Parts: sequence; structure tokens; C-alpha cells
Amino acid sequence: MDYERTTVGDEIDEWTREDGHATIRLRERADGSYAVRFDRLHQAPAGRGYAFETVGNRAAAEQLINDWQTTDPVD
Repeated sequence: MDYERTTVGDEIDEWTREDGHATIRLRERADGSYAVRFDRLHQAPAGRGYAFETVGNRAAAEQLINDWQTTDPVD
């Protein structure tokens, strides 16, 4: 399923899945690393799901986001 970038900010970027049942959020942490989280709603056909990872740089975070957009990290 496709994702659309719905929030672009100084601190947080977020992508929403086209069905509205999942989001992926990216934020830079105070130590310079990046936190990426996947959140799937209870209402989603597959049910609630959550994943969180911290990576060392923006490139690694963007790769993780791309991976999670094509393969649900909690299935």
C-alpha cells in the first residue's frame, strides 16, 4: 500500500498509509540519532501494530522508512 508524506516539520516528518490505518514517523533525537516508529491502528484489518527503532543517521532512517512502507514491520 502507498504512503503519503502528511507532515513535514523541523522536528517530525510523518507518512500516512493510503487507507489511513497506519503512520510512520521520523524524528531527530537530541543526541543526533533518529527515531523511526510505525503505528497501525486497532481498526486496521490486521489489528493494532507498533514498531520502533533508533538509527545513527538520516540515511539509515530513510532506508528503514522505505523498508517499512513496503513490508509491514509487525506482520
